[in-house]
Amino acid sequence: MPAAVEWFANLDNPRTQRAYQNDLEDFCGFVGLASADEFRVVARSHVLAWRADLESRGPAGATIQRKLAALASPFDHLLENNAIAGGNPVHSVKRPKIESNEGKTPALGDHQTKVLLDAPDESTLKGLRDRAILGVLLYHGLRREEAALLQVNDIQERRGIQHLKIHGKGGKVRYLPLHLVAAGRIHSYLERSEHHHEDRKVPVF
Repeated sequence: MPAAVEWFANLDNPRTQRAYQNDLEDFCGFVGLASADEFRVVARSHVLAWRADLESRGPAGATIQRKLAALASPFDHLLENNAIAGGNPVHSVKRPKIESNEGKTPALGDHQTKVLLDAPDESTLKGLRDRAILGVLLYHGLRREEAALLQVNDIQERRGIQHLKIHGKGGKVRYLPLHLVAAGRIHSYLERSEHHHEDRKVPVF
């Protein structure tokens, strides 16, 4: 299965699939790509030109941010699977500012997030646990309760990719591809704690 197709197959939510498909088709049509399998030829200049074209159409800043995020996601997956070389051309493209009347939830900046992720002392078991918790929360956008409910057997492999099985509100279950950094932090903590050797039906944290 091509890496781009595999990435799309991992999107379990039909609404998310439609939104991402529309955004990627818009980008491919603008650049002149036949499909996402041709992403290896995409450079930062293509993304900059697409962003400028989006801005000329007049959508809100939040909409352009969402479209750029949708484009960045498959690139991350392709890089993790060595399907393309180099870096993600989307990450170096500046996101448009969001108007002051859009979104009231405070958010951390990139520098603040990095400082927070690296704050716990990785030489202690508690520090390893806290680093893993922060990795899970920040890389996957989980609610506090969702992270607290995670069990070791919720770390599952699906289509060759590690996922987190998330137990959400109302008993809803969803699967999220496990970010490589978060995965490394979780496994470092589990190796030190050793409780995962006894029973996989135990809380991760």
